[in-house]
Amino acid sequence: MKGIVFTEFLEMVEEKYGLEMVDDIIENTNLQSQGAYTSVGTYAFSEMLQLLQNLSLKTKILVDDLLLIYGEHFFNLLEKNYPSFFSVYHDPIQMLASIEDHIHVEVLKIYPDAELPTFEVVYRKQDTLIMIYKSSRAMHHFGLGLMHKTFEYFNSKATIVLEKIKQDGTEVKFVITKN
Repeated sequence: MKGIVFTEFLEMVEEKYGLEMVDDIIENTNLQSQGAYTSVGTYAFSEMLQLLQNLSLKTKILVDDLLLIYGEHFFNLLEKNYPSFFSVYHDPIQMLASIEDHIHVEVLKIYPDAELPTFEVVYRKQDTLIMIYKSSRAMHHFGLGLMHKTFEYFNSKATIVLEKIKQDGTEVKFVITKN
């Protein structure tokens, strides 16, 4: 997993819960990297899971809910550092439908060895989008947070229903209806 995912996660933890919480979850987690991350490095996904689980224990917030919060936080980084991702779109449905064919293509130009989830569009109309998310990491709530912020960015609202196709969360259907 790319280091930027770790550095931004720890920044979010500091922002929301304080520097002491960052130190606490790092010190109380058995991390191969010892919690020393660079944005351009690559680290084991198991370390992110350990950090999330430890933060969940400390805050009493479910891991999925933490991933949702983190996805919303990460959107701000994308908006600030990669405005070109947003400039070509005029609608949140249009943008979300292009994740696989445009956004992930651009991400791979920046981080060629990134292991990204897949988003297969199975249905699309003007105000409705159904996508299948697939990833061995089961971080679908991170994606959900990004989706929420996408609608917010376009001053729009949506109902987003997440249906697990596989119980472990490695395959999920998102049914998105613009309000």
